[in-house]
Amino acid sequence: MFSTVGLLVGTLFFAASLTPSLNPRAVLIQGILSGLCFAVGYGIGVFGLWLWTYLELPSPGPRKARPIKLAAAAVCAAIALIFLWRASDWQNSIRTLMQLAPVDSAQPFRVGLIALAAFVIVLMLARLFQVTFRFVAGRLARFIPRRIAIAAGVSIAVLLFGSIINGVLLRYALHVADSSYKQLDALVEDTIQQPSDPAKTGSAASLIDWEHLGRTGREFITTGPTKQELQSFLRRDALDPIRVYAGLRSAETPEDRARLALDELKRVGAFDRSILVIITPTGTGWIDPAAIDTLEYLRGGDVASVAIQYSYLPSWLSLMVEPGYGGEAARALFKEVYGYWTSLPRNHRPKLYLHGLSLGAMNSEQSNELFEVLGDPYQGALWSGPPYSSRIWRSITSNRNPGSPAWLPRFRDGSYVRFTNQNDALDIAGAHWGPMRIVYLQYASDAVTFFEPSSFYRRPDWMAQPRGPDVSADLRWYPIVTFLQLAVDMAGAATMPMGHGHVYAPEHYIDAWIEVTDVQGWSADEIARLKRHFAQR
Repeated sequence: MFSTVGLLVGTLFFAASLTPSLNPRAVLIQGILSGLCFAVGYGIGVFGLWLWTYLELPSPGPRKARPIKLAAAAVCAAIALIFLWRASDWQNSIRTLMQLAPVDSAQPFRVGLIALAAFVIVLMLARLFQVTFRFVAGRLARFIPRRIAIAAGVSIAVLLFGSIINGVLLRYALHVADSSYKQLDALVEDTIQQPSDPAKTGSAASLIDWEHLGRTGREFITTGPTKQELQSFLRRDALDPIRVYAGLRSAETPEDRARLALDELKRVGAFDRSILVIITPTGTGWIDPAAIDTLEYLRGGDVASVAIQYSYLPSWLSLMVEPGYGGEAARALFKEVYGYWTSLPRNHRPKLYLHGLSLGAMNSEQSNELFEVLGDPYQGALWSGPPYSSRIWRSITSNRNPGSPAWLPRFRDGSYVRFTNQNDALDIAGAHWGPMRIVYLQYASDAVTFFEPSSFYRRPDWMAQPRGPDVSADLRWYPIVTFLQLAVDMAGAATMPMGHGHVYAPEHYIDAWIEVTDVQGWSADEIARLKRHFAQR
């Protein structure tokens, strides 16, 4: 027997789940999300009815109950049908902004069936939880007061279910994921050949073994632009960019990998270049080619970059399992490189910059404290798609200038940090850069950046008007439902089209690097030509 109040509240949650959030959703994802929202709403309704009865508040008698149930069923059906009918328009309100083809239908029957299946699964788990705590409470009631027994039964059931999920299911799943990603990382692709140039990391002359670079390390070392490619595009002399990478198998600890990476930087002459970039990769060790390739083109190959791997897992899993490990690795590499860099004569050393994407941005933030480098500061940083938990990003965003939107803040006079997105917003009238240039590249549609746990009970600031350029005007905040929508968006943010969500486009990196590294000598036509080159590539 289902609760009428539960069905009514669940239907409201189901309807709200069909409204737009940051990312467009596929039918399967929408169905699962809607079923979960329905289940949560149903549970809230059931609890509310129990509390009403427990407080002995007045309730309708049996004669009134039947027409109320019929009316509630009609209202639920009407609400569900109306929102399902509108769902395609809401999804298209996002798809249009992201230059995606509109959908003709939200496939309401498939969404409804998937939602129903998801709801039944959650309901069965809830009923199993109920049976468990009642069984425990019934046994305890023989020895202690009934209400204390109920409270104890609920607590024991929570501990039991939590230990099963965290200690058995989650641990097994993480073990399988770690093993799978570890094997994938060790895979040596036939299409990637070991460098023959002794100046390359991973070559026979390198201090770092080719096999120990890992899949993402080998990709980073071998896929960058060559001297010939740069000269062909730039129509002038260029250099072979220097890339150094130490994989997880290269050394046992982050400190050892950092020292090894520094020794390799010295071996290949990285400190003779005009620019040196310390990169903190994502969880798997991946480095976005759109970020580093663009800088190497802008600088004619006169760039050295270095990174060390700290995990095999994707960023969201790495953040869950080993949240401090990436920051530890970032600090170790910065300490080694910065320590050696400061020992060099100031007029005979490269300009030093930091970079990171996603979890790499957050960990790169943690690589140093400002007071540690004030005596001899590095020149700047470009951090893209910083996760919502990034400490410095949150502090600056929270203390932004009044009137500036949360998705594109202005911070004080703009001399230290600036924000940008698809529309280059770095040229601020009357603002002058200081000795360090920090730029955050972020899209308003990136749920990795703009997911907020507090959206469970309050509207996030970035939902206020004016909205970001790729955020639907139809987006509304709903308690609990918006939190679940954003959680789903965060999981799928990396599958969005280029230039939206968590997929950062080369042309936006170009604008950011020009400002961060103070690129000179490029005309507007040449910059446009470089952007076209990457767009075609």
